[in-house]
Amino acid sequence: MFGVIISGRPVLTEPQTISQTQFAFQLPAYPSFNHIVVFLLPGTTLPPDTAASVYVQIPPSVDFRFLGAIANEKQSAIFKVDGLDAIAREAAALAAQNPGAQIPAVTLGVSIEPVAQVNAAMQAKQAERAQNGGLELVKASAANTAATNPAAVKLLAQRIIGNAFNFLASFSGNTGPGDVEVVPLKAFQDWWQKFEKKIEVDPSFLVREDQN
Repeated sequence: MFGVIISGRPVLTEPQTISQTQFAFQLPAYPSFNHIVVFLLPGTTLPPDTAASVYVQIPPSVDFRFLGAIANEKQSAIFKVDGLDAIAREAAALAAQNPGAQIPAVTLGVSIEPVAQVNAAMQAKQAERAQNGGLELVKASAANTAATNPAAVKLLAQRIIGNAFNFLASFSGNTGPGDVEVVPLKAFQDWWQKFEKKIEVDPSFLVREDQN
């Protein structure tokens, strides 16, 4: 029903059948790979109003991560798989020490699901990707700034601290011997959540003179 292609390896067309709608391929982690092609075999048609979700499980984690989907309208797709470095190194070391040893494997799962469920998973993945992209943009900008302009890094740090101080000041109170001024941990957590959200929406707000 489904086929899998990894560059430099034979085409896989015989998955393990978990149920009538769930299938699994065992993919040795060595030689290393980063992309997987999943496709419908010729003559295969999915049931009406369904699509095939593709998941990956990378040891030692037991969780399956959603990669994307294929359908009758889109019968193949290439998926980039992140997080394979650790298991690839382990597999390579094991293969070098004992060529006959069983190589650790990544599990690729394919599940036939209602289109509405698949669409919801796709939207959630796109939202996660957009969020991570915004944070990575800030990290990259900070790294570039650090390399080229130490003074700008100091200014950026001051603005982050200032943003936190302005938010937390209203939550401070006095307690204990000496009437020490403290801020509840929850207030800091609330600031961090709001700060992250603001960066996701507008990664450049810290570098503007007007930060509102």
